[in-house]
Amino acid sequence: MEVEAPYVFYHWSLIDIFNYFSHQMVTIPPACWTNAAHKHGVLSLGTFITEWTDGAQMCEKFLADEESYRAVADRLVQISHYYGFDGWLVNIENVLSATAVKNMVLFLRYLTDQMHERVPGSVIVWYDSVLKDGSLKWQNELNNDNRVFFDACDGFFTNYNWTEQSLEHMKTLSFAQERQVDIFVGVDVFARSDVVGGKFETNKALDLLRKHGFSAAIFAPGWVYECNDKQDFRNNQDKFWGLLRDHLHVHRPSSLLPLVSSFCQGFGKSFYRNGQVELQNSWFNLSAQELQPFYHREELEGEGWLRTRGCPEGAWTGGSALLIEGVLPAGLPKICARIFALHVPLATRTFVSFVYQPSEGVSVSLELKMADAALCSHTKTKDITASSVVPAALREDHELVKQFAQSCGVWRPDGWTRRCFELELSGCALRDICVNITRDGPAQDTQFNCRVGEIMVLDAESLLVSPRSMPNICVSDIVWQRGVGSSGDGSRDTTALTTTASKLHLNATLQWNYPSQLARYFRIHWRRLRGPDPRVPPGPLAPVGRSYSSLFRVVDLAVPDPPTLLELVVEPVTREGFSVPDEHWGRRLLSYTEGDNTGRK
Repeated sequence: MEVEAPYVFYHWSLIDIFNYFSHQMVTIPPACWTNAAHKHGVLSLGTFITEWTDGAQMCEKFLADEESYRAVADRLVQISHYYGFDGWLVNIENVLSATAVKNMVLFLRYLTDQMHERVPGSVIVWYDSVLKDGSLKWQNELNNDNRVFFDACDGFFTNYNWTEQSLEHMKTLSFAQERQVDIFVGVDVFARSDVVGGKFETNKALDLLRKHGFSAAIFAPGWVYECNDKQDFRNNQDKFWGLLRDHLHVHRPSSLLPLVSSFCQGFGKSFYRNGQVELQNSWFNLSAQELQPFYHREELEGEGWLRTRGCPEGAWTGGSALLIEGVLPAGLPKICARIFALHVPLATRTFVSFVYQPSEGVSVSLELKMADAALCSHTKTKDITASSVVPAALREDHELVKQFAQSCGVWRPDGWTRRCFELELSGCALRDICVNITRDGPAQDTQFNCRVGEIMVLDAESLLVSPRSMPNICVSDIVWQRGVGSSGDGSRDTTALTTTASKLHLNATLQWNYPSQLARYFRIHWRRLRGPDPRVPPGPLAPVGRSYSSLFRVVDLAVPDPPTLLELVVEPVTREGFSVPDEHWGRRLLSYTEGDNTGRK
């Protein structure tokens, strides 16, 4: 999708639950948002909402009896399970009759129980609006008038016009003493009406919530995009979350090897592969977002400072790299930038690749902090003792390095430095990844920057495993059209109206089976094998697009007139970013003649 300045969320390490909200009755989080959340160990919730007169009528229907409310709850569970997200925010903003409010509590409890059974780890959260007598009256707190809903589900989301007295009152509630963390106090970033904080002062609200030990529901953080200069979105986004960082728990995602990130945020001015521009257009695809690091600014002694941020100029893979920049003060020979906190059990032989671009006057090294994997379960842990390792780089003639270089295909990328390391371990888990910046010259304030292109942590044995072949792809929903479309090389051409108006265009859905954990993405190609002139030899492969799932829709692809035989090709790119030999690609032939509405496959 081509777009100049999209809204993207990438501060995943600072949140635990993501709710996709709209004013439609049933809002399903788009798959790309759920996938991005899950990649960072964050839950993704949809929204079930009814409002005002229409909402009241709808509630009277589905809450009329047990059969009706169970049918709605069952369907919500089915939707969540099918689309792979983790629960619902239930937001009822209309009056309920006596029967409806009684059944609403039963509906909420039934929905919560069924979600827990069908989707382990799921969450149902109730929004502060309706009272136990069915009246619509926002309380801005949890109290005896609305606790019946809190008791029936996993969490309570308060309205936004609370005061510190509201927080103090909730702390005295005996029924909430053991569930204070389940009370999400609403914080409206737009600062509408009489609220604490909001906008770039949202940290004032978080300060009070942390003082009293409550969770926060940060509503509409898209304010940084909607109400500020969109061209300065990254800076505003980083400023907003940077102000909140000290008040938020750092979320530590858990995953298995391989751990790979090129820091792509899911959008960019160009698309890069191995340090080279592959697509020279602004683009947005949240499915392309990779594991995100900490983005923050830290003041150091004297005039020193340290900042990490996304950098769209000169990425390694995707649309952005990680830029570490700042001033190393004269009193410090070295500073450490912590970029990841996670939980990743490591292999006995662990291989690490580090791609970076430092400025002059500093040296860069990678520091890994590890702990006993049996001790540092990723749940309910805090002060785990970790040991630091600054591994020495392997020589280029090392067997693992040669195997890795053969797989990655680009060993001496222009302007980038690549270092490889091997760790021999037993029962260890990776807890933190840091980048050390060390001054090369005399002790003086030293300005620096380092662009980090990619970090990979692999099981060394995986470098010896043969790539997996893809079975042939399926083609369906074929539509032929004549008119404006793509130019045939994968790029859209909406200016050449006179030259493309008579061209034939193909629309089709491609689907294939390939383990998602083995692929970073898939490259889609096509080529002409035969026709319409039999004397013309087959054409070369041309790019069509990229897919981050096992499904792709070809749209308005300009193809030769019939009779023609085409080949559609799907190329897996491994999690490590390696190209797979073409004998392992998926292929499908498509033959068509004049008047053929389906194509023969």
